[in-house]
Amino acid sequence: MPGISREEVAHLARLARMELSGEELDHFAGQLDDIIGAVARVSEVADQDVPPTSHPLPLTNVMRADEVRPSLTPAQALSGAPAQEQQRFKVPQILGED
Repeated sequence: MPGISREEVAHLARLARMELSGEELDHFAGQLDDIIGAVARVSEVADQDVPPTSHPLPLTNVMRADEVRPSLTPAQALSGAPAQEQQRFKVPQILGED
């Protein structure tokens, strides 16, 4: 596979409105060529027999069991509320819906 040329890097730099020196063009050409080669190697490894995954290891959620614990009563929880209705906080309507 042919490497990326200095002229191609200069063209990309112009598109990005970057001013690069000749030394920078040569340096970036080599770096971009390495990146393109690495991507090509990764695409060679991918195979139809390998299912796509988001993680290499299976994930499981660690959750504690639900258990009843002492907590506030509804009256205690609503004691500082400016308005309440049917053991719930009452707030102004904002969406204009019933």
